[in-house]
Amino acid sequence: MKLGVNIDHVATLRQARGGGAPDPIVAARICSLAGCHSIVCHLREDRRHINDEDVKNLRKIVKTKLNLEMSCAKEIVGVALRMKPDQATLVPERRKEITTEGGLDVIANRKTISRVVKTLSSAGIPVSLFIDPEEPQVEAAKQAGVECIELHTGRYANAATLTETEIELQNLLRSARFARGLSLKVFAGHGLNYENVKQIVEIGGIEELNIGHSIIARAVFSGLENAVKEMLALLRHCEPRRGEAIPS
Repeated sequence: MKLGVNIDHVATLRQARGGGAPDPIVAARICSLAGCHSIVCHLREDRRHINDEDVKNLRKIVKTKLNLEMSCAKEIVGVALRMKPDQATLVPERRKEITTEGGLDVIANRKTISRVVKTLSSAGIPVSLFIDPEEPQVEAAKQAGVECIELHTGRYANAATLTETEIELQNLLRSARFARGLSLKVFAGHGLNYENVKQIVEIGGIEELNIGHSIIARAVFSGLENAVKEMLALLRHCEPRRGEAIPS
């Protein structure tokens, strides 16, 4: 399983003082050298952490995959068209939220999303949609013209009881299987950490996990290189145990 590391919160720490440190570009280099498979960043409309210059510099130095999380706002789409990330992931965005809350409602916003998908795809930028693990949303994503989706794991990560956790795991499992049946590539992320990631890996059929906050938080104590390597080791040693792996 592949690991994408979201470096947004390195930029969050930088913005707390308004200077140049810590530099998310340096963080991207360290994560790449540690073995991660992609660098993820979210260029929010309010530029609360990652900014346009960061994306420009990341595009220059990232040699694996640069995954740009973004809204459907015209301005942000324009930035993506100029920067040409290796992948664009469309996510919902609300100005007052602390972090992304829930998946993109593709059903309710089908027209806008389909238009942005077509615009980015026509420019040679593969598009993924960040959605809740619900089969109608998966089907709507397929109809919007994407080849991959990212399942929102927040409800699983925030489950308060073992029963709730199992329900959310089953939702993720069913959605992943349904998506693969539609020939969609499946990624997942949000709220994953060193304790809860194992059960997601065991699902099987998910190609990549995108994880940020828990890795950056661990890095405060153990260093960024070690934090990335620890997460990679967990992904490599967890075998699917919830039935057979979903076929490619």
